[in-house]
Amino acid sequence: MMEWKSVSKNLLSKNDLEEQLRQIGAKKYHDKHPFHLLLHGGNATQPQIQAWVLNRYCYQAAIPRKDAALLSKMADSGLRRKWRRRIEDHDGTSDQDGGIERWLILAEGVGLDRNYVSSTKGALPATKFAVEAYVDFVRNQPLFNGIASSLTELFAPGLHQERITGLLKHYEFANAKTLAYFQKRLSQAPRDVEFGLEWVLENANTPERQAGAIAALDFKCNVLWAQLDALYYAYVQPGLIPPDAWIPNS
Repeated sequence: MMEWKSVSKNLLSKNDLEEQLRQIGAKKYHDKHPFHLLLHGGNATQPQIQAWVLNRYCYQAAIPRKDAALLSKMADSGLRRKWRRRIEDHDGTSDQDGGIERWLILAEGVGLDRNYVSSTKGALPATKFAVEAYVDFVRNQPLFNGIASSLTELFAPGLHQERITGLLKHYEFANAKTLAYFQKRLSQAPRDVEFGLEWVLENANTPERQAGAIAALDFKCNVLWAQLDALYYAYVQPGLIPPDAWIPNS
């Protein structure tokens, strides 16, 4: 895992810690990945878009499991109340669809079968490994590190807005219905990260915790980047699709 300047014996101020966290996103958040540049610039083929939607579903579906693992570590009921809405955001409620359903609507919009997507049978092995590595990280690390890993949401609204703009401009499948997931996250992600960032900064009260927050966010950025590396390798260049993964037009 990458070492950052705050791994020291001195306690950083909240402002300095936040700046270091933001520096990680400025350097490593996956909005800079070549696959996203291809997608948002209108240069992705239909099969490449389908592969992205199919594989990204694995991550979307794992978010509630990740958050449930965090909830199991929370002794404070107030913290649990605030955090469990993230599960409802993705799983939905009895009277409202969640992010997973919105993602499946996107999958149908790009020409995929929702049952095949939700089975994850065609997802790349590297996608599955990366996603489960994140779930295992949250399950096995201290609560503080698990919450800190969620701070990639600091950078998500900009990516979602860029994605909405790019997809609407370049692709026929893009409309209010198919892009509802991203539109909803424009309001959910800032709400979540406002609480998450405040909590991390308030509770990063030792040099060790500050180093843990930085390492956790660095790890999460690597998880997101690795998923796009796998997509690019299989469906862009060199185009080597591993056994049992989804094959376009099959």
